[in-house]
Amino acid sequence: MFLAKSLIGGILNVVSNIDPSQFMPSDPPPPRRPLNFAEAHETEEEKQFRNVFKQLAGDDMEVSPNELMNILNRVVSRNSALKTDGFSIECCRSMVAVMDSDSTGKLGFHEFKYLWNNIKKWQSIYLSHDTDRSGTICSRELPNAFKEAGFPLNDQLFKLIIRRYCDQNGDMDFDNFIGCVVRLDAMCRAFKTLDKDNNGTINLDIKEWLQLTMYS
Repeated sequence: MFLAKSLIGGILNVVSNIDPSQFMPSDPPPPRRPLNFAEAHETEEEKQFRNVFKQLAGDDMEVSPNELMNILNRVVSRNSALKTDGFSIECCRSMVAVMDSDSTGKLGFHEFKYLWNNIKKWQSIYLSHDTDRSGTICSRELPNAFKEAGFPLNDQLFKLIIRRYCDQNGDMDFDNFIGCVVRLDAMCRAFKTLDKDNNGTINLDIKEWLQLTMYS
């Protein structure tokens, strides 16, 4: 018990001196709209993306974690500039969970489009900060990459992320970078939503804490 309290206390001390106003998460995914309404008001670009989505998602028009894993791994396998061991099912479950605004366990069209556009943005950041063109981002390159993505991290939180997402050499490959940024973005977005008076603090009961942390 003492060890658990010390560990939790240490983590809280790491994040306690962070200014949430410096973090710039992406806008929340748009709410799901009735299919007929959505299709009638789409731009030509959205119509083209929907046609691609229909091919990827199948008859149910929802992308499951397994389908997301297959889609992402098929895409990144074609890009030799990105070093990755492949997106794992656990990583994809986490991404679906934090993007699943209506709690269906899958991604609908707008949720998937939102995730896809963010991944493209973060891929561009990843490549721009891989200055040695190794296919990974080393610990020296990571701070500026996270800062450009909207998350200036303090040294202590940065060290936690390195231990969680980097290999033994301190290098982060593409799937771990995306998995980390997706989670960081979603948790910061959730915090800002709950911080009603914008004072940098929120109050949660045990039920709210479990709901926020277990399905993510």
